[in-house]
Amino acid sequence: MDHLGPNGANSMPLTPLGFLRRAATIYGNCPSIIYKDTVFTWSQTNYRCLRLASSLSSLGILTGDVVSVIAPNIPEMYEMHFGVPMAGAILNTINTRLDARTISTILNHAESKLIFVDSQYLKLIADAFTLLPPKTNHPQLILIQDKYWEGQQKDVKTVITYEKLIVMGDANFQWVKPKSEWSPMVLNYTSGTTSAPKGVVHCHRGLFLIALNNIIGYALPERLVYLWTLPMFHGNGWSCPWATAALGGTNVCLRHFDGAGIYSAINTYKVTHLCCAPVVLNMLTNTSDHYATPLTHTVNIITGGAPPPAAVLNKVETLGFTIKHAYGLTETAGIAASCVWKREWDRRSPEERARLMARQGVGTLCMEVDVIDGVTGLSVPHDGVTQGEIVLRGWSLMLGYLKNEAATAAAVREDGWFYTGDVGVVHGDGYVEIKDRCKDVIISGGENVSSVEVESVLYGHPAVEEAGVVARPDEHWGETPCAFVSLKDGVEKRPTEREVVEFCRGRLPGFMVPKTVVFLPELPKTATGKIQKYVLRRMAGELGSTCSSRL
Repeated sequence: MDHLGPNGANSMPLTPLGFLRRAATIYGNCPSIIYKDTVFTWSQTNYRCLRLASSLSSLGILTGDVVSVIAPNIPEMYEMHFGVPMAGAILNTINTRLDARTISTILNHAESKLIFVDSQYLKLIADAFTLLPPKTNHPQLILIQDKYWEGQQKDVKTVITYEKLIVMGDANFQWVKPKSEWSPMVLNYTSGTTSAPKGVVHCHRGLFLIALNNIIGYALPERLVYLWTLPMFHGNGWSCPWATAALGGTNVCLRHFDGAGIYSAINTYKVTHLCCAPVVLNMLTNTSDHYATPLTHTVNIITGGAPPPAAVLNKVETLGFTIKHAYGLTETAGIAASCVWKREWDRRSPEERARLMARQGVGTLCMEVDVIDGVTGLSVPHDGVTQGEIVLRGWSLMLGYLKNEAATAAAVREDGWFYTGDVGVVHGDGYVEIKDRCKDVIISGGENVSSVEVESVLYGHPAVEEAGVVARPDEHWGETPCAFVSLKDGVEKRPTEREVVEFCRGRLPGFMVPKTVVFLPELPKTATGKIQKYVLRRMAGELGSTCSSRL
């Protein structure tokens, strides 16, 4: 059988873009997107994405060009997950919580040719444009005008609008299929892990496979009703835009939401699934009893980030939600491991079930997970005690970091593993649990906060001598930055906690600003003078959980 192998019929490049045409064929009259009183069918979404791709090509967007977007979870954001790569371009979704400085860095590094901007973020992008290096070509701006946004700027007439592109596009456009399944399809930037975000590149093949992985791993049903509480800019919504298309699901979009809004959407549209950071679980449990009543149907939630407290898990499950805990990174295009629930655990106490659920679990069908000893290079014993670095390898791992060979080589090593930077253990049952983070990353509301970057800002305060930032448990955000600082001798006016917070607020994105500041005579150090972060973490834990985000 040596003569058998790849051929033109069995070697079609894998891409999730084909899911759209299939959805239009099978589910053409079924709702694809619901946003307030706007409802699209899968036939309409297919045509709109083709028209968008056609218009982008007519504007001169070529294969391999980067097209950026900054927008909330609205229909246009969903459509761009198909329309932009169908033009051969690479989609770059930008975190709406970033500041102008960081956004300008991203646009410059990505060499974005065009950017779609929701009206709400026009001022932010205008500020980012002013911070671009001199003689840098600004990306062409396409305005997304959302009729439901109360702050709509109606006086913007000098730019092309998104809907104009849809109208002028060709619905019969032959979308640009990738020459190779390894061709780049999306570019996502890590936020908060370093002062210079790294551009993570994913290909058509990886996104196709992780979309199928989501479907199989979480038993997603045909025509599910998916509520968008997870930002689509966050790792492309964990690759769920493509998974929902494959199943002909209904995407319920929310521009803004709170607990009451989530319950309203669940009851109105009979939502079956949603993904979220633990902060959303807090919204569900802290909403007034008028809304937080047991559901009439089961809603499946996939949550990732800082493990939610036992009390929150118990309350959410009592209301009728089913919770699954997942683990992933920007570099994995979504979920890489999950705490697959065992039926025998149902008999455990609520506290024990919460402890088990808080673990990161086992690799998904397309990802292998291990914990490796940094000295020996061998897998750690499955004793739940011996620590090592969590490593991954699988189909949906990134191609690498854009224009950063050194960082790529440091993360994806010659032994064939991707090193996550997370410290963990393996329990006797083979389930992995994170114990610490190599780079002291704080996960606040699903966003990564670099303690090093926050510390660098604190050191810029004229009264600060030393600074150490660690995570403090927070009832709303899961974790928030807690800053321990010592002051310089001879300071005439000691700053207050609020003054230090405001100093940081003017220099950092909101989610990176410390929510707690603790003044110490001197920070604890090792014999070599290094700040002992583990001591600070213990001190932050002794402060207890807080809702200090009100600062």
